[in-house]
Amino acid sequence: MNSRRTKSVFAAVSALAVLALGATACASSDQASTGSGSGNASAADPGGEKIKVVASTDVWGSVVTAVGGDKVEVTSIIHDPSADPHSYETTASDAIAAKNAKLTLSNGGGYDEFFSKLADQATGAQKLVAVDIAATGNENEHVWYSLPGVEKIADQVAAKLGEIQPASKDAFTANATAFKGKTEELLKKVSGLGASGGKVVATEPVAHYLLESAKVTDATPPAFAAAVEAEQDVPAAALNEVKQLINGKQVKALVNNAQTTTPVTQQVVGDAKTAGIAVVDVTETLPQGVTDYIAWMTKAVDALAGALK
Repeated sequence: MNSRRTKSVFAAVSALAVLALGATACASSDQASTGSGSGNASAADPGGEKIKVVASTDVWGSVVTAVGGDKVEVTSIIHDPSADPHSYETTASDAIAAKNAKLTLSNGGGYDEFFSKLADQATGAQKLVAVDIAATGNENEHVWYSLPGVEKIADQVAAKLGEIQPASKDAFTANATAFKGKTEELLKKVSGLGASGGKVVATEPVAHYLLESAKVTDATPPAFAAAVEAEQDVPAAALNEVKQLINGKQVKALVNNAQTTTPVTQQVVGDAKTAGIAVVDVTETLPQGVTDYIAWMTKAVDALAGALK
C-alpha cells in the first residue's frame, strides 16, 4: 500500500479532559484553533457582540469571514496545510469553541467526519453543511472548487448570520453579494478554458468541479484516481495508462494535489516535468500565509488557464 505524507494528527481528548481544562482552556481556545484564513478575533464590535462561528477547515472559515466581516469571530479547526481532515481528532479547545458557537459550517460528504461530534456539542448553534447546500448532484465531496456551490453557501451563511444578528442582516447580505461578484468573475474566467479540446490527468479528483466548469476533459483512469484517494496500491495498468498519456503528451497538464504525496504521485509529477507537461498544484486547505478564498482560487484558475494555453 502506498503511504501518504505524514500529516499532523492530534490525540483524541475525552470529555473528562475537556472539563478539566475549565476556564484556562476557555481563555486560549480561539487562538489555538484559529488559522490564518479564519478571521482571528479582534476587539468587540461597537454594534454588538461578535458572532462566534466554528468551521471545519480554513477554506470554509475564509468564506464565513468574507460574509461576516468584522461582525464574526471565526475558529477554523483545520488551519494547518499539513493536517488531514480525514484523520484529524478533536482537542479540548475545539470542543470549547464548538460549545460557544452560534453557527457551525462543515464540509460534509464524509470529508470531515471529525466535525460531527463537535457539531453535537454546539447545542445552541445554527448548523450548515457545505455539501448539502451546494447540491452538485455529484458524490465528489470537494465542493469548495465548485464556484456556483460556494455562492450558494455564501448566501446561506449570510441568511443564518442575519437570523442570529438581525441588526446586521443587510450588511451580511451585501457582503455575500460582493463575494459572489468575485466568484462570478472567476467563473467567467474559467468557463470554456477546455473548449479547444484540452485534456488533463489528475493525481486525485480534488479539483473536479473546477475542471468541470472549465469544460476540461479529465482523462485520468478511474482506477488510478480511486486507488490514490483510498491510499491503496495503484493498479499497474492504470499507472501505465497515466504514464502513456503524459509521456505521449496527450494531455496539457497534470493537476496535482500538493498535499498528498506518494511514490506514485511523485513519479507521475516527475514524468510530467520531464515531458514538459505543466503541473498545476491544487490544495485542500489554504496554503501557508493565504487567508482569502478568492485570492486562493484566483491563483488556481490562473495556473490552470496558463497550463491549458
